[in-house]
Amino acid sequence: MAKESLIKQSLPLSLILASRFFGLFIVMPILSLYALSLQGSSPILIGIAMGGYALTQVLFQIPFGFLSDKFGRKSMIALGLVVFVFGSLVCALSADIYWLIVGRLMQGAGAVGGVISAMIADLVREENRTKAMALMGGTISLSFTFALILGPILGAHYGIPSLFWITCILALFGLVILFVAVPNTPKVTYRFTNQSGEYNAILKNKNLQIMNLTNFLQKGFMTLAFLIIPIALVKGFEMPKEDLWQVYIPASLLGFFAMAPAAILAEKRGKFKAVMIVGILFFVFSYLLMLSESQAVFIFGVLVFFVGFSIHEPIMQSLASRYCKAHQKGSAMGIFTSFGYLGSFFGALLGGHFYTFFSMLSITMFVVITSFLWILSFSLLANPTMQKNLYLSLKNRITNETLEVLGELRGVLEWYINESEQVVVVKYDKHLLEEAEILEFARGHLEGYFDLGDSK
Repeated sequence: MAKESLIKQSLPLSLILASRFFGLFIVMPILSLYALSLQGSSPILIGIAMGGYALTQVLFQIPFGFLSDKFGRKSMIALGLVVFVFGSLVCALSADIYWLIVGRLMQGAGAVGGVISAMIADLVREENRTKAMALMGGTISLSFTFALILGPILGAHYGIPSLFWITCILALFGLVILFVAVPNTPKVTYRFTNQSGEYNAILKNKNLQIMNLTNFLQKGFMTLAFLIIPIALVKGFEMPKEDLWQVYIPASLLGFFAMAPAAILAEKRGKFKAVMIVGILFFVFSYLLMLSESQAVFIFGVLVFFVGFSIHEPIMQSLASRYCKAHQKGSAMGIFTSFGYLGSFFGALLGGHFYTFFSMLSITMFVVITSFLWILSFSLLANPTMQKNLYLSLKNRITNETLEVLGELRGVLEWYINESEQVVVVKYDKHLLEEAEILEFARGHLEGYFDLGDSK
């Protein structure tokens, strides 16, 4: 696939997701301080206000993903953005902690993250998917950086409600991009059995379970960090809140530059699991550093945390999408994204409890122990680099019933017809089957259907 085509197919969706994350990130650095000033606030309610959007993301992400498989990605993305607009309006107009929580819950109900990831996976071939996800991750990272710069500055000068108005405008901008610049997904027909059995298979898939756990813990540690960092810097080290950007900018930039080598190592060298484990070790090191009573050491811990978090971003969603069938992407990525938001909710909620009733030491001990158990789970994760795709160009129309003969080949994992591009996609285990064997089989059993000279 040409570079221009990859950008055209994934950049508009990346911009939609980035603008949405910008709206969430711009308030994160100072939301805990703002919520503390609202009527009726308490550390526990502040944690709910910070992580409440994640709770409704959990509830709505899977239905959005399921419905997008049935009724199309674009319509569900549009619905989610509209709901997000109304949630942002409620947050902007809230006068106490309870209305802020209601608004955050409404923001989360526009759960389109998994649908957008699934749509990118629909548009981009698997061999280029990590590049597309890295582009998406890089776009989000840039929005993250600008949000962390602008949030404390604009919030200090114009008030936090102004940030929610910006969020509302950006969501409307995302709607424009969706209908003007996002291409339609290809028409694809699949081979699958009964629907309930397929969705049970998603939940029972060991590899997807590990990736769901991974997203849960990664996002949980992120929200936990965002709860701790501004409070510790402002309340503990007496840093003016309008100066928080001086910490967040270098941290975000370091994270941004860590993404490219992480993606290259995972994609080109097949080191997916190794890269994930390195990111976890960075989490452990960062929380240990943030135990320090020295401001310089604490800030260094923040830098390390952002690098660890960014190492994961370009490969997590791409990796998860490799473990599900083509027709399950919307539902599988919806479940995967739900676990991430569930982690965000519990990270904020548990962080509020730990920080209130215990200490930073208890938080660090929890992170360290959980991280090493997390690393152990990767020993059970299959190596995705053993799976390859073969694209067979169609000369004449063919049905999935005719393609059932491919089931005779040991090592064929899945096949489906991309009617828009007029190709049959055959996924196979390269340890069990060679590309030449599939081509030879196609010549003998499916003669006349394929232009085998153009297969690639």
